[in-house]
Amino acid sequence: MSERFIGLMSGTSLDGVDAVLVAFDAEGRLAVQADFFLPYPLEVRTQVLALQPAGANELDRAARLGCVLAGYYAEAVNGLLNAQQLAPDAICAIGCHGQTIRHAPQAGYTLQIGNLARLAELTGIDVAGDFRSRDIAAGGQGAPLVPAFHQQLFADPDKARAIVNIGGISNLTRLTPGEAVVGFDCGPGNMLMDAWIRRHQGLVYDKDGAWAAQGKVNPSLLAAMLAEPYFAAPIPKSTGRDLFDLDWLDALLVKHPTLAVDVQATLLELTAATIAGACLQYAPASRELYLCGGGAFNRVLRERLAVLLPAVSVSDTSTLGLPVHQVEAAAFAWLARQLLRRQNGSLPEVTGAAGARVLGALYPR
Repeated sequence: MSERFIGLMSGTSLDGVDAVLVAFDAEGRLAVQADFFLPYPLEVRTQVLALQPAGANELDRAARLGCVLAGYYAEAVNGLLNAQQLAPDAICAIGCHGQTIRHAPQAGYTLQIGNLARLAELTGIDVAGDFRSRDIAAGGQGAPLVPAFHQQLFADPDKARAIVNIGGISNLTRLTPGEAVVGFDCGPGNMLMDAWIRRHQGLVYDKDGAWAAQGKVNPSLLAAMLAEPYFAAPIPKSTGRDLFDLDWLDALLVKHPTLAVDVQATLLELTAATIAGACLQYAPASRELYLCGGGAFNRVLRERLAVLLPAVSVSDTSTLGLPVHQVEAAAFAWLARQLLRRQNGSLPEVTGAAGARVLGALYPR
C-alpha cells in the first residue's frame, strides 16, 4: 500500500508554485505521479520583493500576504487532486516550503510565510512546514535542505556525483562514495539574471540565456562580483536575497558601469563560475554533474558549465529518473513524510547543526 504526499515549492525565483504528487512504497522509494505549476501574478511577486528589505508596516503586510499565498498553495493542491481524481483524504500530508522573506541563521532565525494553518483549513489535508527552524535552533544554517533528499534519491555506491540545483540561488550537493555528504549554497542562481531582465526588458526570465548570449562579459565587473566575501567563506554556509539583490549589483555598477546586455552576460558568467568553482573545490572527484531547478533549462548556462568543467559530464536529473522541475517540490514531500514518521530530515555535516534533527512543524487538518 503506497502513501501519497504532495510537495509544494515556491522559491527565490518568485515564478510561482511547483506542486508534485508523490507516492512512497513500503520501502520508502518514491515515484512522482503528477505535477502542477501555478504562476504568481505580478502583484504577488511585487509584494514578496517589497518585504525583503525592512519597511513600514511589514508585519501586517507579511501576514496578509501569507494568507494570499495560502490561497495559491491550495489552488495548486486542488489542481493536482482534480487532475488525478483524488479526494483530500487520499493524501497523507502536504509538505510546503513557504515563501522565504528573511534568512538570517547568524541571528538565529529564518522566516517563510504562507499561513500553513490556513492551507490546512482550505485543503482539509495535514500540512507540514517551517522545515528550516529546527536546524537553525540546533546551531545550523537551516539550508540548503535538499542534500539529504539528494542523497536518498541520487547517490550511487560506485560513482562520485554532484547535484546542483539552480533556482534563485544555486546549491551544490556532493555525493562521493565513502565520504560525508557536502552541501551548501554556491551563490546566485537565476535570481540576479531574472531581476535584471525584468528591470530592462519586462520579462520574467531570460529564456535559454538568449539575452545574455548577445552580450559580452565585463571582466572588471565579474572580478568585483567574485570579490564578494561570501564566495570565499568556508562551509557550511547559505545565502539568499538578503545579500544578492539589485542593490548589491547596483553598488558594483557605480564603479563598473556596463551596458545592460553585458551585465546580463556577466551575471550568467557569475552563476557559472561560482558553481564550477564550488565543484572544483569541494567535489573534485566528481565526474558527473546533474542539474535541476529552473536554471537547468538555461542552454547558455549549461554550455558555460561544460566549458568550465571539461573533465565533468554535465547533464540533468531527468537522466536519473526525476525531471528537473520536480526535484525541489518532491524534496518537500519527502520531508513531510520524514516529519510524520519522526525521522531525521537534516544532515548536520551540511548545515553545521549540533546533530541530525526531525524537521518541520505539523498543522493537522
